[in-house]
Amino acid sequence: MQIKKHIPNIITLLNLFCGCIAVVFVSELNFEMAFYFVCLGIFLDFFDGFFARLFKVAGELGLQLDSLADMVTSGVVPGYVMYWLLQQCQDPAAPITILPYLGFIITLGSCYRLANFNIDTRQTDSFIGLPTPANALFILSLPLVLKYSNSLVVFDILTNQWILLAITLFSAYILNAEIPLFSLKIKDFTLKKNALQIVFLTLCVLLLVFFQYLAIPLVIVTYVLLSVVNNKFLKK
Repeated sequence: MQIKKHIPNIITLLNLFCGCIAVVFVSELNFEMAFYFVCLGIFLDFFDGFFARLFKVAGELGLQLDSLADMVTSGVVPGYVMYWLLQQCQDPAAPITILPYLGFIITLGSCYRLANFNIDTRQTDSFIGLPTPANALFILSLPLVLKYSNSLVVFDILTNQWILLAITLFSAYILNAEIPLFSLKIKDFTLKKNALQIVFLTLCVLLLVFFQYLAIPLVIVTYVLLSVVNNKFLKK
């Protein structure tokens, strides 16, 4: 049936729709709902490719739609969240400065990565640089950590404009860094070939159980660190 060839693109557009809704929730300072809709968009982003391969309808249109949808869900939304975090650090009596707008450096870095991903033939089974969905989850978790954490240290970190600016710049860097990151896709069920993925997923569960929202940035950092260790010491 012809309808099958449209299913992956419809799923991609639903991802974009989730990103648009998340933008609205960020503008209303409802960061929890923004986070959940970005998560839903990322979930849909996984399945559009899955169904494209299943129905054998993968094509250039789907590839371009996927990047455009991700640009909103995993590019504009985290940039907007960082803009808000930086804005909260400003002195209300001070004149408007450019600093909060620098949060959109994340959006620029995401855009560059998404465009580069489409032409980089090396990233078929693994990633080079942090994927935009992972980076988006990291950034969107920050206001939730700030809201629910009782730690004064965490509060001081996430309300310091220079630390937030450093996170912004590092975010744009790690998105496009020449650092191979292992894939989370499990192509067979042998323990040996999936040991790293199993270790990572186990750590994710433990972190989420003990640290709730704070676990999200810790999970992303763990993913990068495990990849670096894998590249240096474990990968043959």
